Amino acid sequence: MSTRTSVTRLWRRFAGWATGHDVLTCQEAGRADQGIDDEMVLSDALRMVRILLTQNRDDFKKLHRSGLPHPGIVVCTYDPDTEALAQRISDAVAQDEPGGSWLASVVRPIPGSGAAKKRR
Repeated sequence: MSTRTSVTRLWRRFAGWATGHDVLTCQEAGRADQGIDDEMVLSDALRMVRILLTQNRDDFKKLHRSGLPHPGIVVCTYDPDTEALAQRISDAVAQDEPGGSWLASVVRPIPGSGAAKKRR
C-alpha cells in the first residue's frame, strides 16, 4: 500500500471517529503530488479554516514555531493500527480551543506510555 493510500485511509478513519469534523484530503482537494511548498499547504489550511494533519512532522513543527498563522496543526507518526491512531488524533483535536494556532503531536505510543502531546 502506498503512503498516499495509507494517509487517505487514515483521514477517512479520522472522519469516522471525529464526528462533526469536516475532513478534506489533499487528494480530494486536487493538491496531491504537485510538489506544493509546505508554506502553501499551511496557507491553504488557514484560508479554508481547516486543521492540518500531516506525517511531515519536522517541517510543520518548524512552520508552527515560525509564527505563521494557522487554525491548528496535528503532526503524527505512522501507526499501522489506523483506528487507534485516528482515536488519538480525535482526542488531540478535542482538546483544542477553536481559533488558536496550536500544534498537537500524536505519536505511536510505546506500550504503557502517553499517546498525544499538545503545545501552544
